[in-house]
Amino acid sequence: MNPLTPFLPWFDLFGIAVFAASGALAAAQRRQTFVTFAFFALVTGVGGGTVRDLLINAPVFWVRDWRVAAVCLSMAGLIWLTPQRWWHGRALDWFDAVGLAAYAVFGAAKALAFGVPPVVAVLMGVITASVGGIIRDVLAGEPSILLRPELYVTAAALAAALFVLLSWAGLPIAIAAPIAALSGFALRALAIWRGLKLPAYQR
Repeated sequence: MNPLTPFLPWFDLFGIAVFAASGALAAAQRRQTFVTFAFFALVTGVGGGTVRDLLINAPVFWVRDWRVAAVCLSMAGLIWLTPQRWWHGRALDWFDAVGLAAYAVFGAAKALAFGVPPVVAVLMGVITASVGGIIRDVLAGEPSILLRPELYVTAAALAAALFVLLSWAGLPIAIAAPIAALSGFALRALAIWRGLKLPAYQR
């Protein structure tokens, strides 16, 4: 069965859009120019998927689909044109959480479609969901999310693993994908809201 049903490309564009918004928000918090907004939005939106495609020997998705760059630039424009007060507090974290969950599911699905074994497909989902945010943080001069103990990669792993498991069990993709994404988002939301963290090395 090919997991890339007509439903999933729209899921992918949704994840790209919210990740791009999180990149633009990082630029907004630093009062940067629109060029920086656009660059942050594009890099955050396509970073993880680019690494995934290179690893699974697939054509790099955004080079062949003009809609991806258009979505990223549109989100940069939207954030640029709106007042900063609309995006105060932890808006960046919440946009990032939504993108993380959606992108983890699509990344795992695309890896499965290219014949990648299930365990590796889960890892491809994690890479798809995490790398864009890591690049954004590095460019913005922020400590990478990987260096903070709060649940982030774990939430991506939950979404990707649950999707692979539900797909393997024969659940329709249109049901498996939302369930997996919502589960990953819920875990990340709890981490943001309640400060859930993994135990740090103490020895």
